[in-house]
Amino acid sequence: MNTVWDKLNNEEKQQLTEFNESYRQILSAAKTEREFVVESVKLAEAAGYRDLADIREPLKTGDKVYAVNRGKNLCMFMIGEEPLTSGMNILGAHIDSPRLDLKQHPLFEMDGIALLDTHYYGGIKKYQWVARPMALHGVVCKKDGTCVPVVVGEDPADPVVGISDLLIHLSAEQLKKTASVVVEGEKLDVTVGTIPVQSEEKDAVKKYILGILKEKYDIEEDDFVSAEIEVVPAGEARDYGLDRSMLMGYGHDDRVCAYTSLRAMLDSEPQKRTSCCILVDKEEIGSVGATGMQSSFFRDTVIRMLALNGKTSMLNIIDTMTNSKMLSSDVSAAFDPLYPEVMETKNSCYFGKGIVFNKYTGRGGKSGSNDAAPEFIAKVRAAMDADNVMFQTAEIGKVDAGGGGTIAYILGNMNMDVLDAGIPVQNMHAPCEVVSKADVWEGYRAYKAFIKHVG
Repeated sequence: MNTVWDKLNNEEKQQLTEFNESYRQILSAAKTEREFVVESVKLAEAAGYRDLADIREPLKTGDKVYAVNRGKNLCMFMIGEEPLTSGMNILGAHIDSPRLDLKQHPLFEMDGIALLDTHYYGGIKKYQWVARPMALHGVVCKKDGTCVPVVVGEDPADPVVGISDLLIHLSAEQLKKTASVVVEGEKLDVTVGTIPVQSEEKDAVKKYILGILKEKYDIEEDDFVSAEIEVVPAGEARDYGLDRSMLMGYGHDDRVCAYTSLRAMLDSEPQKRTSCCILVDKEEIGSVGATGMQSSFFRDTVIRMLALNGKTSMLNIIDTMTNSKMLSSDVSAAFDPLYPEVMETKNSCYFGKGIVFNKYTGRGGKSGSNDAAPEFIAKVRAAMDADNVMFQTAEIGKVDAGGGGTIAYILGNMNMDVLDAGIPVQNMHAPCEVVSKADVWEGYRAYKAFIKHVG
């Protein structure tokens, strides 16, 4: 048996297809952290999860609760038979993706063209983000306390925006630059209009755009100061390959692991141990801030749950964290036959081979890595075998070729066992990333097996 495809019968292939279509739809609809949380809460509530903020009674076996932090984090818990202090089985993924963010004073006019100034978020190859249709997603928060949602460029009737690139006919000097500076960060300005307000002598095009924003969203230029607008690739995720075996879209890193983790929770029954799914923000910039994994939100939420059951000692939270086990659900670098020179083939992951376990990530001597304990890896292997889940192991490229990190070390710092476990991706951090449908399906099955069997 060489791939996931080889072991599937016709019924299982149909289940794989249906699951991936549901993922394709949410990947297309939820391109920001806020949007993904909204969609996830809808699914959770439909599955019987209740907002922890509304609960006053002790939690009992089978209870399903969730907590949202600032619209950009979601923690879900399915209470098990054993007390919370016996530990949880945790699936943790991030829901932010590389993109462009509008600056606080973004709108300006230059030579008859209105543009929006941006600052890129996360690690990107800047040249990949020009000369392509882009959309605007986000919120504008006004001084009266209202928050106005903004989505432009997704409806077929919408206009799109984009960033211009220098034409090849005049690019002789540009093409001599290294790839990291062939497009500079301050040139990632989004074109939004060219029509001037009649009889205006200064910034006439900018004023025309402001008129559109006032009419459609009732927002003023100053409202950009308290806005969060993300510039992302426009359009839906698509089947990829003539055989439709893959999905291409924006944000697989890390919504492919977030969605499969979420669905694994929703589709599982209560176990002996409490099950948990954490969806967090800010991983791409270091997991910092109130909505990143380094925030106390997750720990504070667990403390609230313990308190509902009369467990208020500091030892209770210590025991809960120490006895918990986690899969850090994050993507890994799929082997690309066009660039074999950066991969070590024995320790690479491949499309169609299933979920991938990374014992360690990091760079330059495992810097920033969690480096999972072999005893815990053995338990995860046994869980995969119990449900006939195909898995592979990998590193992120050759030693000294580069590297990357996840949220694993942060939970490891809470003294719990953590292993990186995710889905292989090609074109990682590009506007259009690619995954294998077989790996998406097997990742979902792996997360369910972890919830069910690891103790």
